[in-house]
Amino acid sequence: MPGPFPGRVVRVHSEKSVGNSTHQVDAPTVREMLSRGMQSLTGAKTDRDAWATFFDPKDVVGIKLNCSGAPDICSAPDVVAGIAENLVALGIPAKNIYLYERFQDQVASVHYDRFVPAGVNIFAAETRRGSIGSYDPNTYVETNFFGEEDTRSNMIRLITERFTKIVNVPNMKDHGAAGVTGCLKNIAYGSFSNVARSHSGAKTNTLSFIGTLANVEPLRSRTVLQIMDGLRGVWHGGPFSTDARFRFYPKTMMFGTDPVAIDRLLLDIIENKRKAEGALSIWDRSMDHVRQGPLDPRYGAFIREPGHIEFAGKLGLGVYDLARIQTTSIEV
Repeated sequence: MPGPFPGRVVRVHSEKSVGNSTHQVDAPTVREMLSRGMQSLTGAKTDRDAWATFFDPKDVVGIKLNCSGAPDICSAPDVVAGIAENLVALGIPAKNIYLYERFQDQVASVHYDRFVPAGVNIFAAETRRGSIGSYDPNTYVETNFFGEEDTRSNMIRLITERFTKIVNVPNMKDHGAAGVTGCLKNIAYGSFSNVARSHSGAKTNTLSFIGTLANVEPLRSRTVLQIMDGLRGVWHGGPFSTDARFRFYPKTMMFGTDPVAIDRLLLDIIENKRKAEGALSIWDRSMDHVRQGPLDPRYGAFIREPGHIEFAGKLGLGVYDLARIQTTSIEV
């Protein structure tokens, strides 16, 4: 990160991609969106050449899911299956492809095994919450936020020892502490242990922690492709999706190698939706609008830190300035 296309984002939209009332994804449309997005991003004339821009048959590929809102809002199985199918078509054995996430219960609720090619691995770092065996003891970020006992966050061992490349597949979601859950938060918080400690009470340290984690090697250099699944999204109450009132349907996918550029566009998508719904701005910093309890769009549980995206840009992870972000829009 930011990869070979800093500041470049391809947005693909299709009204056919998901039904507002049925909530169902149309698989053929999703595959067309994947094809158009990848070819536009890379300039390739075929799907195979587009994927070959980033991968070759010798790679071991991790596909970073987002399952915190599962099973209703997550990296859509049809999107993930389309990615895996293109990798297999390139000559990567299914056994060398891993769908990965932190928590077993969230991943299991989606049933990805019913969609992806046979032999693709489905991996959760914590089969039991808090278990540490799947994390690398030698690759970590250590910092003390609130005087917590465990001040270390370790990277998933598969990233340091097995994967050669990673595809990041986040959603378009609001986040009570970080402002939004996009590329950066998905790849950072989803690849390390013990990260929820960064927010407590009304205070959150997501401003600096998200970019700091994403910047750690080998995660930074092995995350070569960002495919944001914005078919369905969450405009309040994220990263979870416990209340259907706060779901919406952007029917959009975004492609790039630059997580900062994609997340910068996501900020406006979430902010504009919240504004249209009369919700509190993600940029609001008043303690008067912080409240614990039932979900209410007029309040937040934390002082949000959407500035984490600009912070990550200052670390060199991508382009934050809208004037320097080149966006290509495609309608399917």
